[in-house]
Amino acid sequence: MFEIKSMIPFPNISPEIINIGPFAVRWYGMMYLLGFLASYLLIKAQIKKKGLAFGAEFVESLFSYLILGLILGARLGYVVFYNPTYYVSHPIEIFAVWQGGMSFHGGLIGVIVAGLLFSRKTFSDFWILSDLIVATAPIGIGLGRLGNFINAELYGRITDVPWAVLFPSGGPLPRHPSQLYELFLEGILLFVIMWFLKNKNFSNGVISGLFLIFYGVFRFIVEFFREPDAQVGFILGFLTMGQVLCAVMIAAGLVIIRLRMQKNIRN
Repeated sequence: MFEIKSMIPFPNISPEIINIGPFAVRWYGMMYLLGFLASYLLIKAQIKKKGLAFGAEFVESLFSYLILGLILGARLGYVVFYNPTYYVSHPIEIFAVWQGGMSFHGGLIGVIVAGLLFSRKTFSDFWILSDLIVATAPIGIGLGRLGNFINAELYGRITDVPWAVLFPSGGPLPRHPSQLYELFLEGILLFVIMWFLKNKNFSNGVISGLFLIFYGVFRFIVEFFREPDAQVGFILGFLTMGQVLCAVMIAAGLVIIRLRMQKNIRN
């Protein structure tokens, strides 16, 4: 039994910023838009500072690939990783993105595939582009977690900590505001780390590997406080699907760093 010492009431912010007839501008969508805008501007600033031969049209085209890759990957990732049984029985609902259900790890895969296709089309170095992107990605990730908090979704496990929040859809007991933990770790702190590291004299691709490792570690930690998806539950009795995917991310990051450093030594 939890002894409820104190509790922070949920601020009950409307998920909709403005509603005009059947159309609504939602905070979550606005967070995506602001995240992409911030990333776009900061990538252009990095390109100018580094003297890279990428023009404005190049960056705009890159982002058209990234946005499409993120949306498709995030949705398909949720379908495959978190609820495959349901969507096999209801395949038409795969396209019902307005009902919710997006996966960060699926979005990451989608962005990687989009980046590979774009770099191949434009004959550009994938790892240079990747390093530029990951230095700014935490902004969008952090804003997305703030959107999750406003939507009162993806909340944490039941707790009696003084800053526990009573979420409208989370039952009668207070829970960890795990979205805010992620906002701090995966958004603010990760951005500070990546922005500090971006100008270090690393081989191309090492920054991308470090991003995978740091994000994977931060998310793995937060998953201990976050309520696992009901349809998935725990894996091996104590791990969440998010932690399994983060372990893969960390391993991939280590492999990328090793391979990219070895390639630099050979060159």
